[in-house]
Amino acid sequence: MSKRITILGSTGSIGRQSLEVISACGMEAVALTANSSVKLLEEQARRYRPELAVLMDERAAGDLRVKLADTNVRVLGGMEGILEAASLSSADTVITAVVGMIGLRPTLAAIREGKRIALANKETLVCAGQLVLEEARDYGAQIIPVDSEHSALFQCLEGNRDRGEVKRLILTCSGGPFYGKKPAELKGMTRENALQHPNWSMGAKITVDSATLMNKGLEFIEAMHLYRMPPEKISVLIHRESIIHSLVEYCDNAMIAQLGAPDMRLPIQYALTWPKRTPGPAVPLDLWNCGSMTFGTPDTDTFRCLKLAMEAAETGGTAGAILNGANEEAVSQFLAGKIGFLEIAEKVALAMERVPVVREPGLDDVLEADRAAREAID
Repeated sequence: MSKRITILGSTGSIGRQSLEVISACGMEAVALTANSSVKLLEEQARRYRPELAVLMDERAAGDLRVKLADTNVRVLGGMEGILEAASLSSADTVITAVVGMIGLRPTLAAIREGKRIALANKETLVCAGQLVLEEARDYGAQIIPVDSEHSALFQCLEGNRDRGEVKRLILTCSGGPFYGKKPAELKGMTRENALQHPNWSMGAKITVDSATLMNKGLEFIEAMHLYRMPPEKISVLIHRESIIHSLVEYCDNAMIAQLGAPDMRLPIQYALTWPKRTPGPAVPLDLWNCGSMTFGTPDTDTFRCLKLAMEAAETGGTAGAILNGANEEAVSQFLAGKIGFLEIAEKVALAMERVPVVREPGLDDVLEADRAAREAID
């Protein structure tokens, strides 16, 4: 069970909810990091009094240092500061709540210090899953998933001693704000349309990924690595209500599911308290009044990003890093109003065609694949 926590990305949605959980469960935040949010990180530092506060933006870190001069909070900037926070000796757990490929190096730094990793940064495993898991094994670091779907699978698998009994992992998917629409209807969809998720309140990038179904594609690849399952043993199921967070089907055709209200504080808390369960701030699920539950098949012809991710999963090597790098760049362009919604998948497909795959990659190969993919669609 975790006691002293570092949060990488404390000003984002997962980071803010993590602080709620830490407070409710009597834990301590020892380091907080963010990109450039001086005002919010100052507020968090004054409230939670961590040893260390870090902003990736060096100029913003300078501003924060001045604002916190009357406290004992040490302030650092840049990637070196993030890496120091990730490997801080006084922390037993690191919540990786940053979004994107930028989370890879800090996650590896925390792993090399033998920390528990409460993993909310799916891109780490999508881009370098084999490398990350090998390092975790070598350094004795635990990786406990925070994503609601992977936390659900983790919980459904806890009583299983023989993974050979697992017939299939089933990832549920809300379908996002554009569920049921066809390509002709998606052409004019704007940033504002894409950010209207039906069930979850998340950051802009993840919400767009949910609209394209790339988020589920990234989770598909992540599941392969976390649970050492081949692609053919993983399925995606549309479940609009987001009550069943994922399921495991066993060889005797029994299915075990994890249910809960759409509240990220529950999987965050379980990653910190595992193997114990404790009372916490998550909203309870009222089965008597939550309504009916529906299920369907994802439309991978319209939402091509999911299909592209499944292809990357089959290919292996640096294909995941190429997919993710291109998607991060394309989503950034979409959010800036430079490309249309359907062009996100087009650009990802283009990068996957143009950038060669390295089959047995090291860290440098992963980083180069990411760079090349972004350049291929810029």
